Amino acid sequence: MLARMVSNTSTSNADSLREGAAPSRRALLRTAVAGTAAAGSVLALGSAFPASAAPPAPGPGGRPATPEQARRELEAGNRRWRTFHERHPHESPSTRLRLATGQHPFAIVLGCVDSRVPPELVFDQGLGDLLTVRSAGEVLDEAVLGSIAYGVLELAVPLVLVLAHQSCGAVGAAVHADETGTPLPAHIQYLADQIRPSIDHGRQGDARIAATIDAHALRTRDRLAAEPDLARAISAGKLAIAAARYDLKDQRVRTL
Repeated sequence: MLARMVSNTSTSNADSLREGAAPSRRALLRTAVAGTAAAGSVLALGSAFPASAAPPAPGPGGRPATPEQARRELEAGNRRWRTFHERHPHESPSTRLRLATGQHPFAIVLGCVDSRVPPELVFDQGLGDLLTVRSAGEVLDEAVLGSIAYGVLELAVPLVLVLAHQSCGAVGAAVHADETGTPLPAHIQYLADQIRPSIDHGRQGDARIAATIDAHALRTRDRLAAEPDLARAISAGKLAIAAARYDLKDQRVRTL
């Protein structure tokens, strides 16, 4: 089960994204620096809303409208997936016609290209539910970050989830190249270079790869949260950014 959701909060004012937040130059490959003025907030997954407060109303078409609602929907979908109770929702002819006029996805999933980890299946979601962005090892580049920014700034998606996975080949290749000094072919070296800062040199063998998978997902989350436009959305309470790992053996998504 997802254990918790972590979001970094900017010290920028909490203006609404759609009500005049000044555009910022997107530092597309900026690394979040520890010890900045950002503060962290935690939403415990599975926790109930306070007794004095009711959950906010869902958005258009019954879609989750807040980070907490989106988190709960992903958690429920992953539970259905791993227990073989998939619903395969939102595939009907009427849904397809309705989506021809617009979309209201409730989460963005940045995942790996690995064929074993398709987000719509892992979270048992259908058409119009998720914006999925996939790159080997969840590596950020301008196209990936621009795609995520589009979902947040233009479609008001309330949750971004960086989804790593067990036995990631991109991370394994990066670790091997770092250990041996052997260059990787063509553009694959670019992936390794982006993953290298997350390599855990305090461990060996498979343990190093596993630790690096988690560290890289967390670093990617932090880099996204450091983006000025995304940080403003977090500060306004409109967005949460989390990192998680999908385990191939039990098909469970666990928040890092």
